[in-house]
Amino acid sequence: MLTKILSVSGKPGLYKLISTSKNMNIVESLADGKRIPIYLSEKAVALSDVSIYTEEEDVPLREVFAKIKEMEGGKKVALDKLTQNKDLFAYFSEILPTYDRNRVYASDIKKLVGWYNILIENNIDFEKDDSAEAKDETSTEANGTETVEKQLEDKE
Repeated sequence: MLTKILSVSGKPGLYKLISTSKNMNIVESLADGKRIPIYLSEKAVALSDVSIYTEEEDVPLREVFAKIKEMEGGKKVALDKLTQNKDLFAYFSEILPTYDRNRVYASDIKKLVGWYNILIENNIDFEKDDSAEAKDETSTEANGTETVEKQLEDKE
C-alpha cells in the first residue's frame, strides 16, 4: 500500500495517488481529502521507496512502521513537534537500535513519527508487502494483453 502513498516536497502531510497522466499526477491529501495536481517538476516520493540508514543495511520504512506499531500497540505515537531531540533519539533507539546516528537526524525522526500517525489515523495497512501487490497487477496486465492479442489473432 505504501507505493500509492506519497510525500510531496514543499507540501505538508501525506498524499494518496489517485491517477497518473503524462504531465501530472492527481493526489488526495490524507489530512483533508482535497485533491490536487502534482506536476512532474515537483518532487514526490512513494513511502515504499524510503528507508532508514542503519549500521548494517538500510531498513525499509514499512519495517520501521511495523516496529513502531508493535511498540505502541497499534496506537498513535505520543511524541510531537515540541519533543526535545534527546527524547526523539531515545525513542528511536528503542525502535531501531542499529540506526546510523551520523545520518539520521531529529527532523527525520519527527517526519517519520508524523507519517506513522497519519497512516494510523487513516487506517492504512503499511504492513502489506507492496512487491506482491505489484506482481499481481503485472500478471493481470500481462493476462489482459495476451487476451487482446488472442482476440486479434482470432479475427485474422
